[in-house]
Amino acid sequence: MTWEVVIGLEIHAQLTTQTKIFSGSAIAYGAQPNTQANLLDLGMPGQLPVLNKAVIPAAIKLGLAIGANIGRKSVFDRKNYFYPDLPKGYQTSQFTYPIVDKGGVVEIEVDGVKKKIGVTRAHLEEDAGKSMHDAFPGMTGIDLNRAGTPLLEIVSEPDMRSAKEAVAYAKKMHELVQYLGICDGNMQEGSFRVDSNVSVHKPGTPFGTRAELKNINSFKFIEAAIEIEIERQIEILESGGKVVQETRLYDADKNETRSMRAKEEANDYRYFPCPDLLPVIITDEDIEAIRAEMPEMPDGKRDRYMSEFGLSEYDAAVLTASRGMAEYFEGLVALTKDAKLSANWMMGELSKALNQHNLDIKNSPVSAAMLGGLLAKILDNTISGKIAKQVFDAMWKGEGSAEEIIAAKGLVQITDSSAIEKLIDEVLAANPNQVEAYKAGQEKMFGFFVGQVMKASQGQASPGQVNQLLKDKLK
Repeated sequence: MTWEVVIGLEIHAQLTTQTKIFSGSAIAYGAQPNTQANLLDLGMPGQLPVLNKAVIPAAIKLGLAIGANIGRKSVFDRKNYFYPDLPKGYQTSQFTYPIVDKGGVVEIEVDGVKKKIGVTRAHLEEDAGKSMHDAFPGMTGIDLNRAGTPLLEIVSEPDMRSAKEAVAYAKKMHELVQYLGICDGNMQEGSFRVDSNVSVHKPGTPFGTRAELKNINSFKFIEAAIEIEIERQIEILESGGKVVQETRLYDADKNETRSMRAKEEANDYRYFPCPDLLPVIITDEDIEAIRAEMPEMPDGKRDRYMSEFGLSEYDAAVLTASRGMAEYFEGLVALTKDAKLSANWMMGELSKALNQHNLDIKNSPVSAAMLGGLLAKILDNTISGKIAKQVFDAMWKGEGSAEEIIAAKGLVQITDSSAIEKLIDEVLAANPNQVEAYKAGQEKMFGFFVGQVMKASQGQASPGQVNQLLKDKLK
């Protein structure tokens, strides 16, 4: 009997507000330590929190996107525990009455198999500060810039059965929060972090004791951490030991998980309603007003691309993988009126260049307008597809627009039939043995002739005309 893996994820999505959830302090990334923390964030007595109203519609948008119930009465609680980077001694969070309640579901796909993952809840809370162990020799410093940063913690059901499923779910949620515009999804800066609860058990028996892998900010590391944790737990159980409920850290350099602290239960936190914050009452009118502002979601956009533009499921999935990618594509199609050509260039030359330079599409030096100008030159037969790649490289290097580069480099496509015929005659005359072989039935030689003519024209001959004229010559 093999082991079955059970995984649930807790995702912390930092909301894209200008200030903290209960104070007016800024939340800009990269500021000098403790320059974005006021008296409330420092936990000084007598300071009262004021809810940043911008977090409410952000949370509701996620709830609507996944079909969850929205809590009409949402309450903030104090979650009591002591850490050096939590000066108040409690975190203001939500427990009994979260803003996004049960009912949410997202669909993932792994190796061609689709599966629905339940979302238990999503609640608002403040982030803690950060301990700095390497700033002062022999001492630990505390940076409270992050203390009070607004988070939406999204808790899944334990529905995932492999590390791949966990990564697919995390990517799906990453895609959703960015589409909704409620989180920038920047994992390197900690805007999107994942805790993974992992356990193993024999099929037909109760779930095993879980360990929590804390604060992972890379999809690659999520998969690696879960895989190594599964191996660790199975080794313990098969050698007669017991898995301890605890929080563990993943060390990417050593590819191992190690104990951080014992895992607390809800009772340990002694939750109680925060006396300084009123319950948030959400009406049906509030929800409908937010629903009216919801953008088209990726699944719906994917289906529309397939039906409206005739794209394959794979192409539609790639082009909707991020909001930036979809916006670029739609801008490009509006210019070219050719969805397939636009998709091919985005998934080909553009994606290749972005990957090589590790750039997000929002930072592409070739905008949709610039690429649209290039594709227009293909569509009107000014240049061939091969020459277009040369022009694209020049645009990427900042040498100007497609029109400017084509003019400067003399790359206009040769469409003069007599000029192309002359090239074909020269190629056929220079290769009599190949001509004989073609006429003897070796049809593959046709591609050889096309290649030679294109080479002779330095890639500037119209491929369509070359093919047609060559066929006529070889009859």
